[in-house]
Amino acid sequence: MSAKKVVIMGAAGRDFHNFNLYFRDNKDYEVIAFTATQIPDIAGRKYPKELAGKLYPKGIPIYDEKELPKLIKDKKVDVVVFSYSDISHIDLMHKASTVLAEGASFMLLGPKETMIKSTKPVISICAARTGCGKSQTTRKVSEILRNGGKKVVAVRHPMPYGDLNKQRVQKFATLKDLDKYECTIEEREEYEPHIVNGVTVYAGVDYEAILRQAEKEADIVLWDGGNNDTPFFKSDLEIVVVDPHRPGHEVSYHPGETNVRRADVVIINKIDTADVESIEEVRDNVSMVNPEAVVIEAASPLSVSKPMAIRGKRVLVVEDGPTLTHGEMAYGAGVMAARKYGACELVDPRPYAVASIQATYEKYPDIGILLPAMGYGEKQIKDLEKTINKTECDLVIIATPIDLGRLIKINKPSVRVEYYLDEIGRPNLEDVLKKFL
Repeated sequence: MSAKKVVIMGAAGRDFHNFNLYFRDNKDYEVIAFTATQIPDIAGRKYPKELAGKLYPKGIPIYDEKELPKLIKDKKVDVVVFSYSDISHIDLMHKASTVLAEGASFMLLGPKETMIKSTKPVISICAARTGCGKSQTTRKVSEILRNGGKKVVAVRHPMPYGDLNKQRVQKFATLKDLDKYECTIEEREEYEPHIVNGVTVYAGVDYEAILRQAEKEADIVLWDGGNNDTPFFKSDLEIVVVDPHRPGHEVSYHPGETNVRRADVVIINKIDTADVESIEEVRDNVSMVNPEAVVIEAASPLSVSKPMAIRGKRVLVVEDGPTLTHGEMAYGAGVMAARKYGACELVDPRPYAVASIQATYEKYPDIGILLPAMGYGEKQIKDLEKTINKTECDLVIIATPIDLGRLIKINKPSVRVEYYLDEIGRPNLEDVLKKFL
């Protein structure tokens, strides 16, 4: 039988991982193309021959997802493999229906085919949606483990938006490594807090190779998830964060519901700012799909660098990019800080948006009057800088995980908002990790 022709739908992360593990050396399949969405400037590139293996001496082209129906028809594709995260169940099935209508099969790869076994214990931190609070949870878990005398290495879900060959295996041990690998804002937001806390971070494209490198340095490997994707490594303890500001999403988004169903521990975060009815809905949904999970409740308190500077000001709020875009959050820590400390107005940046930032608003019109800290490349970082500096306001509230002032020059006063995980009651993470150790 001839090999089945395959297209892998992705967003420069899970798609490459699924290819590497399941398709790269599999003669039963011929991967015709990847498609790309969510992340700008991925389409039009190639998955390089050096990573694609001996079956693909020319590499594999990457197309915009909009071209999928035409690809299926023109290339006589047999199977389309869905390989990205943070999508509603209904939107996922619309995509499946589009594929089926063109005559191809629709495929989802499961954990058995896509999780790598480590020689060291693995703890994973994942979520039901983007923006639930994975990063602050990962930092808390890391702190507890290190205080217990364990050497922790974090491995981050992929964000390979540059030269894929150079990004095959990346090690971030110092802040200089962020410049060495020409990291985007999104990458810096995830890596920098670990580095500052003394934890080495690995990331890249080839996660088999990445894991083997990380194992050499670690007592425990910490999988730091992205979006609401499932872990790439077989985990000995799966911790999943859910968000009562988006009740119901924990059982209506892919693959977030999978994470919730698999979880050993579920953290209901942000209960200090969510209403009681939403918290109860999330708690009931978790209990329904995973009654055996340990449930921890947590707050996400804010820390503002100069809180009194906000009072009475017209403020521009800059929030984490992915949380506002495919995470679909209508607000974040910056808005909460503006309200708490008495800003008189949230300034709408959309009339001042330039180039790629304007395109982001067009693609995600529900973002509203907040500014997503988009920075998937040098040009987009410059567009973000120009948008901030053009916006007529008294103060910029920066609520991203890193200080944007280190990357861009802001021509007006700014304050920074940070947040951390604060568990309420027992059990807490220390109880869970003590038992695990």
